[in-house]
Amino acid sequence: MGALDTVSIAILLGSLLVLAGILSSLLALRFGAPLLLIFLIIGMLAGNSGPGGLQFDDVSVAYTVGSIALALILFDGGLRTRFSTFRSVLAPAGLLATAGVLITALLTAPVAKFALGLSWTEGLLVGAVIASTDAAAVFFLINARGLRLRSHVGGTLEVESGANDPFAIFLTITLIEVLLSGHRSWPDLAVDLLRQGILGGVIGLVGGRLVTLVLNRISMTQGLIAPFVAISALVIFAFANVVQASGYFAVYLAGLVVGNRKIRAHSSVVLFLDAVTWLAQIVMFVLLGLLAWPARLPHSVFAAVAVALTLMLVARPVAVFLCLAPFQFEWREKVFIAWVGLRGAVGIFLASIPMLVGLPSAHIYFDIAFVVVVVSLLVQGWTLAFAARRLGVALKRSDYLPPQRVEFDLPGQLDQELVGYPVAANSPYLRRGLIPSWAKPTLLVRDQRILTPEEANAVQAGDYVYLLAPPEKAQALDRFFVDLPPPRAPDPRLLGDFFVPGTATLGALADVYGLQISADHMDITLAAQFADELKRPARQGDIINIGTIALLAHKVAEGKVTTVGLRLADPDIDTSTWQGRATVLLEAIRKRLFG
Repeated sequence: MGALDTVSIAILLGSLLVLAGILSSLLALRFGAPLLLIFLIIGMLAGNSGPGGLQFDDVSVAYTVGSIALALILFDGGLRTRFSTFRSVLAPAGLLATAGVLITALLTAPVAKFALGLSWTEGLLVGAVIASTDAAAVFFLINARGLRLRSHVGGTLEVESGANDPFAIFLTITLIEVLLSGHRSWPDLAVDLLRQGILGGVIGLVGGRLVTLVLNRISMTQGLIAPFVAISALVIFAFANVVQASGYFAVYLAGLVVGNRKIRAHSSVVLFLDAVTWLAQIVMFVLLGLLAWPARLPHSVFAAVAVALTLMLVARPVAVFLCLAPFQFEWREKVFIAWVGLRGAVGIFLASIPMLVGLPSAHIYFDIAFVVVVVSLLVQGWTLAFAARRLGVALKRSDYLPPQRVEFDLPGQLDQELVGYPVAANSPYLRRGLIPSWAKPTLLVRDQRILTPEEANAVQAGDYVYLLAPPEKAQALDRFFVDLPPPRAPDPRLLGDFFVPGTATLGALADVYGLQISADHMDITLAAQFADELKRPARQGDIINIGTIALLAHKVAEGKVTTVGLRLADPDIDTSTWQGRATVLLEAIRKRLFG
């Protein structure tokens, strides 16, 4: 019975630690603190050197949990990445994720060697362990501070952070093998990396297609669909590792494939994985905190701080400027990408591998990585939002709470889902009735009664509206139902794929997109605005500018615009000339076809 009591106590203590991590995340959200730091501190306080006094030194358990957590995090990252984003930033992000990691490790290695008295290979191993960035930490802080990055900057960081982990893991494991068994030639390393990458890519692409095929062809209980996807991701990850391929690269590509194909219960899968990845991160961070020994850190803290400063101020900036030199990034954007390279759980996770395989003085790598991550989160984490605003690479979001959106999958088809919103008193939808053409109001709930749009007549505050919309676009409807004044500037997330009827007024656009429209022009329709500016019958493809928004005549009937496409205007293109209009139109067509 004593063994049973021990198990119960372990479950109780473990669940209390996770619960403390979840509750502390609410505090972190309030103050914008890096969540990883909160979870690490909880683990340290509960550990052997803290007041909790828990004895935990099982590196294999931490490594297993970390592997599962990292696989799910990468799969979820791929699931949320659009192919259009992936394609548009693949070259710069791919270079940062490979050459950037290697340059970062090479520039960090000399400091680690001389500050810690290591060999060159051991110094390079320190650099490899801390070379990859943590996307979860970056985007959590960006969102917590109410900022939205420019699309190509955010896309580059998003894809880089998902793709650099596999390369950092490969480099780390390779260097550990060299330290354990002797030297390996550079050609052998290059061939091994290429083989693992290609094989992992094939497994990820095929595995993602198989998951979507099974999901859409086999009848499955609704509650099992999301767990099936999550477990399938782990199967892809483990299978790739068993056949000596890159499991982390494979699982990221599998998520990318699944997230960009039409699947059943899309919203349920995303919500489930969101919860699972949060839990996985909390458990992993707490376990890594338990492994830390604060009493041992003073012996290497000054050397670790020197490594951290070199990483932040020299290695990462040099890698970013070299890798992004061939691409059209402004210097401000390069500076921000260099500064935003936060280190996170991956670095500490990789530092546990030398301890797992019994590498001599393995605790040095763990201690250095731990200090580097803490310094990075404290310095870069709390200055990230300030840097984004000062460098002008982020737009300030309006201070509002998103509406309570609910999503329901519709069995029998994959193109549409039912999206529901409460209608707020000051929402743009209630004030103007403006809604994108791909969203179709289907039913309305009022005073416990279910009504069709025709039966409801005019929508009222307090009603619940349900619309049919494509799953991948459902979240973009939030702006139309939020209870707030118009934004100061157009929101790029609500442009590009949006089409509104020609009967919509300039005032309606001003409400949703924050345009500066004079009072006497509020009731002018978009079709009338086209006619007034063009001074001739409209033709499909005609473009006019309204402030910072370009209006594209998408559909035209008898010289009158019936459907209008919206996009951010390009200030460098003069749309008053036919060459300028042709340029904008070709760009619009390119974006529609290729993203």
